[in-house]
Amino acid sequence: MPDANHYDILQLDRAATPEQIKQAYRRLVKQFHPDCNPNLASTDRIAAINVAYGILSDPRQRAAYDLGLRYGATDRPGNHASATAQRRTNTTTPPRSPRPRREADADLEVWLRRVHTPVDQAIREIARSLKSAVNALAADPYDDELMAEFESYLERTTATLDRAKAALQSMPNPRSTAGAAAHLYYSLNHLGDGLDELAYFPMNYDETRLHDGQEFFRTAERLRREAKDAISNLGR
Repeated sequence: MPDANHYDILQLDRAATPEQIKQAYRRLVKQFHPDCNPNLASTDRIAAINVAYGILSDPRQRAAYDLGLRYGATDRPGNHASATAQRRTNTTTPPRSPRPRREADADLEVWLRRVHTPVDQAIREIARSLKSAVNALAADPYDDELMAEFESYLERTTATLDRAKAALQSMPNPRSTAGAAAHLYYSLNHLGDGLDELAYFPMNYDETRLHDGQEFFRTAERLRREAKDAISNLGR
């Protein structure tokens, strides 16, 4: 869809609500993700869907994007205005003049220590904690004490996720780590969506919410591993 804007990519009207945006994102990811539908799998389509959701799900970025659409500054994701928004969404930094190799290496070391390592550990901790939490609740989902423990787990996990997001945003990533930073960004987004799904379960006992939450967590863990692989491929 070369001329499609982010709303077109998610197959949405521009007046779509946040819940409709989330539902459209979840539906399209399932439709085009290779793990769900190998026949329609498209990494380019998934990338475009992720970028569109990253912008439209954030109120401030969506407002800026809508303003650009209104004045014709961003007709499609490939133009200059939208490319700028995508770079911001992917947490990459603007192009900079070349710097000495030693200085760039120092920046990389600092980013790995202050950002990648704590974010990687947080994602791994969150993704791997869900199984035991769900298993504990499965003993009796209608038991008030077990449900209270599950809700406490969700609160603790949300706090861990918030710290990971703050760490990712604490400093610009080196240009060489743009791909890894993007994977971490989307991994955290998937964890947030997964927690949203899980938070519905105590209200309606809908087991599909548990299933969808687990799927989001699994995708988040895969993205974490891809980020780690991207770091390993830097040749350090």
